[in-house]
Amino acid sequence: MKISGTTRIIGIFGDPVKHSLSPLMHNEALARIGYDAVYIPFHVRSDDLPKAVESIRILDLLGVNLTVPHKERGCALLDEIDDEARLIGAVNTVVNRQGRLIGYNTDGVGFLRSLAEDLEINPAGRRILLLGAGGACRAALVALARAGAGSIVVANRTPERATALVAEFQPVFSGTSFASCSLTKEALAAHLPGVDLLVNTSALGLGGESLSSLPWEKLPVFAAVYDMVYGFEPTPLLREAVARGHAGADGLGMLAAQGEEGFRLWTGRTPPSGVMKERLLAAATAR
Repeated sequence: MKISGTTRIIGIFGDPVKHSLSPLMHNEALARIGYDAVYIPFHVRSDDLPKAVESIRILDLLGVNLTVPHKERGCALLDEIDDEARLIGAVNTVVNRQGRLIGYNTDGVGFLRSLAEDLEINPAGRRILLLGAGGACRAALVALARAGAGSIVVANRTPERATALVAEFQPVFSGTSFASCSLTKEALAAHLPGVDLLVNTSALGLGGESLSSLPWEKLPVFAAVYDMVYGFEPTPLLREAVARGHAGADGLGMLAAQGEEGFRLWTGRTPPSGVMKERLLAAATAR
């Protein structure tokens, strides 16, 4: 990689951010097409987010990704939000267009593409349980409902937040039935028997934590498990799922697919097909 006075910067704002694999895949794609830019992680704490967003303009960055915990709060700090991001209420991609900051959400399309490629799942008519109620959950919920999901249950440690999320989207997607519950073992046990797909949209597992309250015996063996958390090693949730005979996938496929969409928005170029996912898998295999 050659850095010069013309090299542009793309970044990712998060807290934490050192675990992010986005620099690996984006820098690989940039190098492959010979685009004069570099992708850099920035550790941005919540209190500093407004100043960090303003720095996109000041430093003339091409744009940034927003990750946990900035996706929702970032919406209010931008000049414009596209319709998908507005509906979701969260932004994961910011594009700097001559000093005007525009927010997008590419998580939904990335999630659906990963479900198709990694688990061969079409959400139409499926019964789905989402763990978490944050920005990633909102993106998954919108994508799944638009794809014709039969039912969606949102489970969250703070059940009131899950209930509010369901109340917000039920009128928008009348073709999908919605419910909410807490993350207690009793609450989950009531919903798991009818589930085709269990999705962790929360940050649970990022630090190696497991979901001790999940009553695995209630989850049908045909149900698949998708964990949006990703890393060089399988998450505790995914390890347990596979050990119990469930098909499972982590968020690497989603990371690559949403990254391809963001790459197009920043550069106006299409990354070489599959190069981002290949780079991620190569890094995981090398560990």
